[in-house]
Amino acid sequence: MYEKLLHRAGGRLAPRHHGRQSATSRTRPEELVLDPAKVRGFRAGTLGPRDEAALALEVAGLLPHGWDLPNKLKAALQDVIAHLGGEAGLMQWLDEFPGRPRLTARIYVFRGLLDRYGDAPEVVEALREARGQEPYPAGLRDVLVPQTDSETLSDLGYRVEASLTDGEVERAAELALAIADWLRRSLTGPVADLMGHARADIAQAAAEAAVPRSPAGP
Repeated sequence: MYEKLLHRAGGRLAPRHHGRQSATSRTRPEELVLDPAKVRGFRAGTLGPRDEAALALEVAGLLPHGWDLPNKLKAALQDVIAHLGGEAGLMQWLDEFPGRPRLTARIYVFRGLLDRYGDAPEVVEALREARGQEPYPAGLRDVLVPQTDSETLSDLGYRVEASLTDGEVERAAELALAIADWLRRSLTGPVADLMGHARADIAQAAAEAAVPRSPAGP
């Protein structure tokens, strides 16, 4: 199912700069690393399993900072992505490693789904109707603005990524789970099914990473 979600997310997987910076970020780009020796070994096909897992962890930490990394780190990250055949290949590769890499990949695929379907008129209308019954679903009171429009899901996706950027992986997972739970209950048809599968994927990865699950949903 993860590959189906990845396909549906399309090309909307890369970190995006929204012109909004967190005042509370605990992880600054200059504190991040990407071991050049591991990158060279990975590209050459000589990297051992343990070092590849360590590289995946480094990449997962860098990814939310992709738009504001120092040039040297940004170039190294792009080398890894190019070696993997693009962003979809990157997400498939990260998903091979339990913990933060897999959780990060699944959160980004979910964000891609939010961007893809968030401006669909039928989705916006369904969410407006749902909020007429439940204006602020569980776990979303602090992140949903009163107005529901074509930017609502994109903005929620930004907030999830902002938590990753701040190093708050638990918060990112909890928020993603709450959003997915709301969407699977509020929408119908294939999109609701996709959101349900995305929630299950993120919950599994969060459990593997020892990240607490959202209380929303069964």
